[in-house]
Amino acid sequence: MEIKTVTVKFNGKAHAAPIGSLLSSLFSIETPCGGHARCGKCRVVARGRLSAPSDAERRLLSEGELARGVRLACLTYIEGDCEVESEASEDGLILSEGASAPITLSPTFENYGVAIDVGTTTLAAKLFDRAGVCRAEAVRLNPQSRFGADVISRIEAALGGGAHEIALCIREALDEMILELAGEAKIAIALIDRAVITGNTVMLHLLTETSVEPLSHAPFALVRSFGETFGAAELGLSSLSPNSRIYLPPCIASFVGADTTCALLASGICRTHDARLLIDIGTNGEMALVRDGALTVCSTAAGPAFEGVGISMGMRGARGAIDRVTLVNGAPHAHVIGECEPIGICGSGLVDAIACLLDTEDIDETGFIEEEEANLSGDVVITQQDVRAVQLAKSAICAGIKSLLAAAAISPSELIGVTLAGGFGSYLNLKNAERIGLLPEGLADKTTVAGNAALAGAIMLLLDSSCTPECERIAEGADRLELATNPVFVEEYMQGMLF
Repeated sequence: MEIKTVTVKFNGKAHAAPIGSLLSSLFSIETPCGGHARCGKCRVVARGRLSAPSDAERRLLSEGELARGVRLACLTYIEGDCEVESEASEDGLILSEGASAPITLSPTFENYGVAIDVGTTTLAAKLFDRAGVCRAEAVRLNPQSRFGADVISRIEAALGGGAHEIALCIREALDEMILELAGEAKIAIALIDRAVITGNTVMLHLLTETSVEPLSHAPFALVRSFGETFGAAELGLSSLSPNSRIYLPPCIASFVGADTTCALLASGICRTHDARLLIDIGTNGEMALVRDGALTVCSTAAGPAFEGVGISMGMRGARGAIDRVTLVNGAPHAHVIGECEPIGICGSGLVDAIACLLDTEDIDETGFIEEEEANLSGDVVITQQDVRAVQLAKSAICAGIKSLLAAAAISPSELIGVTLAGGFGSYLNLKNAERIGLLPEGLADKTTVAGNAALAGAIMLLLDSSCTPECERIAEGADRLELATNPVFVEEYMQGMLF
């Protein structure tokens, strides 16, 4: 039976689409709740022959929004020709810069090589020549977001029969980025003969279509740790010559992935015997402590509050997001990305806002807001539920750090330095992070922001052949601290809920 197709214009570009398709299944539209119609954040402006708004849409959208054509992509079906525009800006803050340790130039490729960081939310890639010069770079959102904002949602989607579709989705995005890099550098795509692709454990499992079932339940066994080299054809990357070699760095544990291994490599802290700490704050917070040459790592599920998910007006760092909040004449003053009217708040702004509201005593030490919500700017507010979500997230991160220090029998004051990796950390006001209890007291002044250290480590692996054995030694030599049964973590987590 022939399936009838219609024309859908998405952000001005025409596409053929089967009648009856969900908008979220066709395009890279972020669906933080995995398409379960809970968050109301996959908003698009759509007109034409579409399914009528459902009860769920009417619950999540105002009459004014519906009147101007706002729809939820996870609930809207195509019934004929239509036009769709994503409300999400594509010019968000995606970080591709990161500090790295010194290297000796000895490239692992013959002509050109590519380093790629597959983040849960974003993708970043750079193309290098044999002189170690970056010839092109590309960034974009991870299209897997339509299967859910966090790794747990994507594990569920993969186990529900979507593993192949999720793999195809990321491979297609990587192919497009590699072609974009070659085009920008004006080189033949066949000259790219090697790539290093890093990412967390789940991202590498999904890319390679390795079963994520062991990662879905206790004891969260790491069956495949990677540190493997593939041909491009084996990974399903059609942009590269089939025999182009692709290295996936090793993971340390089920939720301490190759991105952390690469960040450790880039930070250089494993080359020292000083007491130093690496932190990557995200949905899953990873921490690593080096002391006297010994490396201990742990991870803690903070939840996606700092990525804007589960926050009433939360969003990623894009145009219209409040990204900084300061006190001016005793009242919160918000800075908005794009210098426009605010439409939401991203993670760095959320930390600032909570810190300011604590200083003005609009929030007490228990997290209680007397007025139920606090206005920041325009229509953007912080609600009681938002504050509770921040309390859970910041407590998990801080308790993880304190547990790691306790296991090594050292105090925060004994640390020589702290490296803060990742996109969120790059825009974070460290004093405010300490003020709300996201970082233990005394760490802000010792902390250096490293940017996208995972990509920086992948670049080191690409440009210095001696870094591969160093990276593998880091992964193999790490001790893992299990927090689920750790009494220090349990106690610190409960205490850390207070401000």
